[in-house]
Parts: sequence; C-alpha cells; structure tokens
Amino acid sequence: IRSHGKELQPLQLLEICYDVCDAMAFLESCQFIHRDLAARNCLVDSNLTVKVSDFGMTRYVLDDLYVSSLGTKFLVKWSAPEVFHYAKFSSKSDVWAFGILMWEVFTLGKQPYELYDDMQVIEKVSQGYRLYRPQLVSDIIYQIMYNCWHEVFISAHTNWKKKKNRSRYESLLIAVLVLIVENIPYKSHCLYVVHSIQQSSSGHC
Repeated sequence: IRSHGKELQPLQLLEICYDVCDAMAFLESCQFIHRDLAARNCLVDSNLTVKVSDFGMTRYVLDDLYVSSLGTKFLVKWSAPEVFHYAKFSSKSDVWAFGILMWEVFTLGKQPYELYDDMQVIEKVSQGYRLYRPQLVSDIIYQIMYNCWHEVFISAHTNWKKKKNRSRYESLLIAVLVLIVENIPYKSHCLYVVHSIQQSSSGHC
C-alpha cells in the first residue's frame, strides 16, 4: 500500500478491507481468534485480492474468550483496551484491530498513533481518544471504523458488559459490501453480490 497506494481508488481500498473482513468473519465463525491482525500480516496478489496471514498467535476458543499468560507480547497500537488492561482476547478484540487495519489501508500505510509511544496510546485510548478520520475516508466509512473501537467492560467474573456495541464481523461485512455495491457500475451489482456471497459461503471450518 505504501508503494502503490496512490495508484488505488477509494473503492479499491474498500475492496481490500472487504477481503480482510470476509476472512476474519470466517475465522470468527470457526471460533478462532487471530490476535495479530494488521496490514503487515496481509498478503496482496496482482489482482488486489487480499489474504490474511501470520497465524502464529491464533487460538481456538469455545466461549469467544482467551486470557493470555503473563508476559505475552502484543502490539499496543492494534490492541483493544481489554487486551492491554486485562490481556483478554476475543473476536471483539480482533474487530478493534480490523478498525485499525482499515485506517492503515485508507491512510496508505501510515503508522497508527504516529505521534505517540505505547504508554501514551494506552493512556489516551483509555480516556476515549480514537484515530482521526483519514482524508480518503467518507463519514460513512469512518463510522464503520469507529464502530470497531467502542470500549467494552469486563467484570471480575469475566462476563462481558457492553458500554456500546462493538461491531461484529458479520455486520461489518454487510456494511462494507453495501458501500461497494453502491459505488460500482449498476450492471456489475448482481455479479459482484453473487460472487461475494459465493466466496463467503464457500469456506468450511
């Protein structure tokens, strides 16, 4: 993206995000948590098809919650508050990272929170600070990103209590697809939707 991003149109950037979201929705449906989703861990072919890679930290979970051991390393700038405060990973923390990835894509590869170190990011995010809207991003796309960054509260008994609904991959996938369909030529609508549905339903856990 850094080397060729200026050649890409906003619709193509949105399609990149769709491919990642589709892959993550599949992982979520199979009860896997990636735990290291970021633009650096995605592979792009010559047709701009994107595949999520680097599954070294991925975990299979039965109840959508994985508590990492003390000393586990993670990258703060892609991590949800419940990760850097409680070391608790879930599909929801993956969704937070997807929002950061979308921001990376639409800034053509900028470093998130580029002016802050890790400790400053923890402090600012905990206080409600979120990444700014990139220049290439419409209000609607930014809202999709922002919905990935709602904070959740975890009680001492590990029960999730939602402050606000953080998006799920299934709803993100639909939201991104709708925007893509609205921005491609009318004659391509049906073909694109059918192809996308076939892709989403072709995988098996």
